[in-house]
Amino acid sequence: MAAEFDERTWLAWLVKVRIIIITFLLGIGLVIVRLTHTNIEQPLFVSVILLWYTLAVFFVVLYALIADTKLQARIQVLTDLGMSTVIIYVSGGIDTSFNFLYPLVIIVASILLPRWWAYLTASLSFIGFGAVLELSYFEVIRSYSITRPDIKSLQAIILINLFAYLAIAYLSSNLSQKLRQVDVKLQDKSGALEHLQVRHENIIHSMRGGLITTALDGRVTLINVPGQKLLERRGQDIFGMRVDEIFLDRLPNVDSSSVTCEVRSRTPSGTDKTFGVTVSPLTLPDRTGIGYVYTFDDLTDIRRLEREVRMRDRLSAVGRMAAGIAHEIRNPLSSIAGSVQVLSGISNLNEEQRTLVDIVTRESERLNDIISDFLVYSRDKQMRIAQVDLTALLDDTLTLLKNHPQQQQPESKVEIVRNFGVAQAMALVDGDRMKQVFWNLSENALRAMSTTGGKLTVTLAEEDHDWVINFADTGSGIEQPQLEKIFEPFQSGFGVGTGLGLAIVYQILSAHGAKIAVHSKLGHGAEFAVRVKKMPKSLELGYEEIGSESKFSRSAAGGARG
Repeated sequence: MAAEFDERTWLAWLVKVRIIIITFLLGIGLVIVRLTHTNIEQPLFVSVILLWYTLAVFFVVLYALIADTKLQARIQVLTDLGMSTVIIYVSGGIDTSFNFLYPLVIIVASILLPRWWAYLTASLSFIGFGAVLELSYFEVIRSYSITRPDIKSLQAIILINLFAYLAIAYLSSNLSQKLRQVDVKLQDKSGALEHLQVRHENIIHSMRGGLITTALDGRVTLINVPGQKLLERRGQDIFGMRVDEIFLDRLPNVDSSSVTCEVRSRTPSGTDKTFGVTVSPLTLPDRTGIGYVYTFDDLTDIRRLEREVRMRDRLSAVGRMAAGIAHEIRNPLSSIAGSVQVLSGISNLNEEQRTLVDIVTRESERLNDIISDFLVYSRDKQMRIAQVDLTALLDDTLTLLKNHPQQQQPESKVEIVRNFGVAQAMALVDGDRMKQVFWNLSENALRAMSTTGGKLTVTLAEEDHDWVINFADTGSGIEQPQLEKIFEPFQSGFGVGTGLGLAIVYQILSAHGAKIAVHSKLGHGAEFAVRVKKMPKSLELGYEEIGSESKFSRSAAGGARG
């Protein structure tokens, strides 16, 4: 759409400026009356000024009520022309100091109205000025002038003003035409600039990744909407911050080319995220640097998946190795254990020899337990999927946990809190395997509080299509390096055991299609969250429960084993 000259803006300007000019005229008139010898009647002059004030206020109201700018412009130009004539008359006619009013009206007419109106206003100004001078000269009307020129001088003054008014009309109309063209071009450029700015903002805020721009001192000047969502912060909270305060790791120095790095950031909710950040200098066309541009993407899930893939590869490799080693060791171990038992039956062993035999027997049993763990970890898990109530499994596990040897020691006794949000939580799982998961997690929580005691809170809640079981302890917590590889084999943090417990837990849950996550802060305990798929309502109708296992589940388990 082509831009147009905005007459209404200029009309609003005229309405405001008119009041200023009238006030200026009043001041000048009063000064002239007080300081010079004139025939100006002060009350009459002030009355004319007040009348013009009244008309000015009327035009202000008219501007607010009527949208037709052309009609208002014509009325105001003609009114100003008439009031200018009256002011010139009462201020002395040929002796007036306000002859400049006519050129002002001509200029206004050339701006607000078509070109011919400028010449019409110049002609009417000539007629008004000439009429005042001639009627006063021939005493048709009262004269307020002191000067009494002859007729030729009077006619010369009138003709000079005529040519002056026409010259002003010509020049002002040409300048006004140029002004209109410039104003239209300016509107076109402004519109194009606004359109370009809107497009630029749309591009920035439609990007998939985050974008931050900073000044040379590193303070943030812009962040797009995806960047705010990735950082989980509002734009007004980030503007003015140093970019170093947003990321935990140090950002690289930038010279003339882009630099890519990987840094961490902590959200206001306390979650750590990993971002891939590319830093580039922000320069003007003359290569003058004015700041920096940071583009970043969330790599948290990608790095987590990479860790899971690496962990599964390790688990698979360790499993295969464990199976081979366990089989190779178990046979000679059985022979050693049998031989030691035969030796222990010899009656003439002294006390020291019998002690050595007991040590060998005890260590053989411990080694056999370790090998059993290897075999449990390395064997394919034959799942007996059935309809199981997770609430009942948790109750059984926690009841057994009360009889744990640690619970018999008052100084390290742990308070066990059940926080079950549902009375029944049905799921399709292997009950024995799932109970093993619950037991391992609960026992690890007890070990974490083995020296000082504490509280173990077990929570069962429903969340969307999952059951979420949380095991939260008040122990010493887990260090970050250990937390990143906690589900890998041989990562025991208690100084005893094989370190396969959580690896087996992870393996069992993966076989069920379930998930486990751990959150911990050193000195503030740890929380393990297990997510298990809920029992579909459509399948619950097909179950006929018999004890803890249904007909459907037994047939499904048999089919899986086959």
